[in-house]
Amino acid sequence: MNPEPFLQLDRVIHERGRLAIMSMLAAAPDLSFTELRDTLEMTDGNLTTHLRTLQESGYVSVAKSYQRHRRLTTLSLTTAGRRAFADYVALLERIVRQTKSR
Repeated sequence: MNPEPFLQLDRVIHERGRLAIMSMLAAAPDLSFTELRDTLEMTDGNLTTHLRTLQESGYVSVAKSYQRHRRLTTLSLTTAGRRAFADYVALLERIVRQTKSR
């Protein structure tokens, strides 16, 4: 088995929590912090830490606004984030095909 594809996995996305965040954001134009937190059953601090890593990598954009006099944080994938996630999924598919062909 060729180990090269495994070495190419994007380590920012590959972590379980960040992969879940990226997957959810890839399926929606944007989501609120609360929607992500509640669906993924993460603490505020854990989600914030993962989002910070994804934002620093240029994969997630964060918008802050007010809705009904309450602060609203909305998250979405950037163009680079969508591309990185698509590349990540394609690489996983390649790894699966490689494994099945053995």
